Amino acid sequence: MPSARSRATRTQTTGRTPFTSRTPLAPRTPLAPRTPLAPRTSRAARLRRAAVGGLAATAVLLTGGCSGTAHPAKDGAAAYTVTDRTPAPAGDLASFTWSTFAEPASIDYAQSFDYPPNQILANVCESLLRWNPDLTTSPNLAASFSNPTPTTWVYKIRPGVRFHDGTPLTADDVVASLRRNLDPAVASVWAYPFKNVKSVERSGDMEVTVTLTQPDSTFNKYLAAAPGTVESAATLAKAGKDYGNPQTGVNCTGPFSFGSWTSGQSLTLKRNDAYWNPELKARSGEVKFVFLADATTRVNAFQSGEVDGGWMVPPNAYAQLRSTQAGSLYFGRNTTVADEVVGNLKGPLGDARVRRALLMAIDRKGIVKAGAGGAGEVADSLVTDNLWSDAPAATREALLKDLPKYPYDPAAAKALAAEAGVAGQKVVIATSPLDSQTTIITQAVAQAATAIGLKPQIDSVSAEKYTALFTDPAAREGVDLFLTFWYTSITDPLDMYASLRTGAFSNYGGWSDPAYDAAVDRAVDTYDPAGHAAANAEAQRIALRELPWLPLYTQPVSVFLGKRITGVQPSIAYLYYPWAAEIGAKG
Repeated sequence: MPSARSRATRTQTTGRTPFTSRTPLAPRTPLAPRTPLAPRTSRAARLRRAAVGGLAATAVLLTGGCSGTAHPAKDGAAAYTVTDRTPAPAGDLASFTWSTFAEPASIDYAQSFDYPPNQILANVCESLLRWNPDLTTSPNLAASFSNPTPTTWVYKIRPGVRFHDGTPLTADDVVASLRRNLDPAVASVWAYPFKNVKSVERSGDMEVTVTLTQPDSTFNKYLAAAPGTVESAATLAKAGKDYGNPQTGVNCTGPFSFGSWTSGQSLTLKRNDAYWNPELKARSGEVKFVFLADATTRVNAFQSGEVDGGWMVPPNAYAQLRSTQAGSLYFGRNTTVADEVVGNLKGPLGDARVRRALLMAIDRKGIVKAGAGGAGEVADSLVTDNLWSDAPAATREALLKDLPKYPYDPAAAKALAAEAGVAGQKVVIATSPLDSQTTIITQAVAQAATAIGLKPQIDSVSAEKYTALFTDPAAREGVDLFLTFWYTSITDPLDMYASLRTGAFSNYGGWSDPAYDAAVDRAVDTYDPAGHAAANAEAQRIALRELPWLPLYTQPVSVFLGKRITGVQPSIAYLYYPWAAEIGAKG
């Protein structure tokens, strides 16, 4: 599942990246990024061929436990339930094991923009603010904060907090940690949220003031994610370029501390018995992350009990894991949208009519059934609905009525493409044999391209080369389309839409629209919720009219819990929230 936050890797100065098989998805979407789902984006190795002639799959009834929101079966897709919280633990645990689809390259917070490092660091390091599983934000290492002027943010640092080595948290630690994201020598993947930062200074005994060059409505929100991470200044100075590697680890303030890291095998965290927050004190004495790249191996490990759980369950294993006696499959809140990125605007897809035609010819409902295990919905936007929670109710209602829609209509799509005169022209679709979901999507997109008169060419590359699509413009030469699972790291549509501004790092196809840029700039400058939402909505309207990326579908976060454990809150916030601290023994 590639992504940006494909999170294959998010990247340097602007935005997110791919995931790569995120199994990766790749960065921050990238799917990866995001990343990754990248940059949340790129990932795993499970293949299933999908018939080009029809994306039929058996619908499976998917349900979670406890309180949540039911998504009834519709349009042939399966039913599923989004669970807010799994059953409360009956007691503590000595330890539990957890699978990740890849080994982190580093656990340096400034270099962590993908699923494996972030889900580990979320339990070890903490940020000034906290992004909660319900996608709200609350104080954390900053006991409070204020915004006395449009270009000033003041943070009161929480007293009584200690790092894992026993030294106290100070304002100097906060300053040193935030400044790393501004240091070109560090080359932080989170530099973009700091683009408008003029200075970070200690302004009191336990107070830090950040001064901006201009108003920035998202800066403070990002401090609830990895950009707001606080590490010991002394540790950063001592470790230098070795910070975050298997030998040095990290020294933060979270409910778990770094234990050991055996390269190629596993990484172990130990409970921090001196943790400052009793509400999130770890229920388990230890958690061991096991690196399992192959999706089938991960599923078998769930079934056998070799590992107790894991995020990002392969969709083609949903039915199997729902019926197993080894544990339970749950779904949770997500901010991820699967998109086809238009990477080349010089070819036939340079005409917006062709992009619209292609989207109308893609059997997105079929993809949800066959590729996402039936757990998902066709996307009418590049962001999920839950990102508009701060917008006034009237704005949210208007958005639903005001979005351009592209229903599945191959005949109308073919006529629209014919208008553009692109019949017989080649389009190159890059992919990687990461998993069955990626394969199914790629073949569906190729089928749609054929249906509107184009000649698709599928180029399958290694996971490493696929990730390069999100980081290296040269790697995108000649590539018309590639897949990302893009998630946001804050509850704000601007985290996505700023990525498509002219010149943004994650604007992979080099798309440019002056009206769009003006709307994004207004959203950045506006703190007022109504004005901010209105500017975001205008950017969204333009993006969905012009389609620099083609939205495919949304799907919930998935997590498997073995029969020994319970307590997790399923949510995309697991990338920044100490989810492992809440896991305990099942009654």
